[in-house]
Amino acid sequence: MDSFEKLLEISTRIHGHICAGQVIGVRMSMLGLERIGIDDPKGRDRKKLYVLVEIDRCATDAIQSVTGCSLGKRSLRWMDFGIMAATFVNLETGRAVRITAREESRELSKKYCPEIGDKYRRQLEAYRVMPEDELFTVQEVAVEIADCDLPGPPKRRVQCCRCGDWVQDCREVEENGEILCRACAGRRYYRVL
Repeated sequence: MDSFEKLLEISTRIHGHICAGQVIGVRMSMLGLERIGIDDPKGRDRKKLYVLVEIDRCATDAIQSVTGCSLGKRSLRWMDFGIMAATFVNLETGRAVRITAREESRELSKKYCPEIGDKYRRQLEAYRVMPEDELFTVQEVAVEIADCDLPGPPKRRVQCCRCGDWVQDCREVEENGEILCRACAGRRYYRVL
């Protein structure tokens, strides 16, 4: 794996700017990969890795950049919890760790960079050097991933009885003996004009 600085540079380029979330995401990924025994996430270990992110913020771009996991590859899953946390899973061994950014690290940044008055810049610099145990909480966890959520080709494709759309990967809904897409089952996130 590349150095922290190289990974941060790549992540920043992909994300569009440097920020504390990028530093957290890169360090979180490096720690998670180490803990689950993944050395080459974009190469020989790429099919062994699955990541669940709990927030849709800057750190998620960094996690995707470092791990090579993505929604399109079905190796990255967004769990809408709103927590600066990610779970790294080695699909081959089953080993998994959930890493959470510690809220206290914001205040602790003063200890590492007291000379920097701007809190965002101070956090950015402090998170680069702060010890892992002050920046993160790490938990060994067990994760059950449904077959329909695993990477690879679609497990199943079915057609919605109402609109005719094709639904993949077990996302259909059965109501009164009919196979429906989630939109036709009343779970639409949009309004047709």
